[in-house]
Amino acid sequence: MLQGVGMTSARTRDRLIQRLVDQGVTNMRVLDVMRNTPRHIFLDEALAHRAYEDTALPIGHGQTLSQPYTVARMTEILLGAAGKLDKVLEVGTGSGYQTTVLAQLVPQVYSVERIKPLQDKARERLRQLGLRNVSLRHADGGFGWPEMGPYEGILSTAAPHAVPQELLKQLAPSGVLVIPIGGREQHLHLIMRDGDSDNFVTRVIEPVKFVPLVSGTSR
Repeated sequence: MLQGVGMTSARTRDRLIQRLVDQGVTNMRVLDVMRNTPRHIFLDEALAHRAYEDTALPIGHGQTLSQPYTVARMTEILLGAAGKLDKVLEVGTGSGYQTTVLAQLVPQVYSVERIKPLQDKARERLRQLGLRNVSLRHADGGFGWPEMGPYEGILSTAAPHAVPQELLKQLAPSGVLVIPIGGREQHLHLIMRDGDSDNFVTRVIEPVKFVPLVSGTSR
């Protein structure tokens, strides 16, 4: 059932992976996981035929399924900048697509989502895919999940105007945070904790477009 037919076939997926390679994604582990992840199950049936286009797509509640290039790029940056990645925190579960990609690459993923119906759908998809190394929490993502930290890596799928200090506090020594920052104009940032100090090194990667990081929760 998860292999897909027609627009969700292996050939269609291969074309998407080639586009990612053409755009500069080089991590073979990331590319293999994205080739084998059935993106169409993260969309409503009416949009499933567009699943392997390299574009963001609506998932309801004012949220989007991130563009495949963006998912691949953020994952590649996270894996490349971190040393050992045992625990990763994801801010914004959304459809569960980025969660699923991460869960196939790191031992344990903790993911926070503020919109309960999206979290419920994501939970069902993760169960369907047999991924048992993901813990989900319905909460305000800007506060992270401090009880389960610290994390070697944190990845945010929504853009605050400034870096949430709570997320920096939850980084393990030499941990890395990959996060879009900004309002109308956003840039992807890589923020690295300098050992076990309270100093952080920031690199601005490239322009991006994400939904804003909104405070509070919604049922």
